[in-house]
Amino acid sequence: MAEKDRPGDDVPGDDEVFADAVDGDVPDDDALVTSGAGGTAVAERTKDESPKAKRSGRGPLGRVGGFFREVTSELRKVIWPTRKELLTYTGVVIVFVVIMTALVAGLDYGFGKAILWALG
Repeated sequence: MAEKDRPGDDVPGDDEVFADAVDGDVPDDDALVTSGAGGTAVAERTKDESPKAKRSGRGPLGRVGGFFREVTSELRKVIWPTRKELLTYTGVVIVFVVIMTALVAGLDYGFGKAILWALG
């Protein structure tokens, strides 16, 4: 179960707002905005906003720098586990790997003995 308002949350108390929305609160029909044609709204592109115009000023080094800026930005959004959570998750993974290794080794040993007994 997820903890509420962990360190690193951008907005404290947002868990309660989300819980209210999940409980089945449906907005009034007047609050819904619909169009006659339906579909997704798409912003119109002007001649100045073509994709090639955005990329023309960036060379290979600018793109590499942009990549690392985006990576740093995404890593700041990550909610890192606490030390206790990290140790718990690591323990679970190690136990799972040991059990699966023992299971595969046992099946390998059993099938090997069965084949040697059958073909002898």
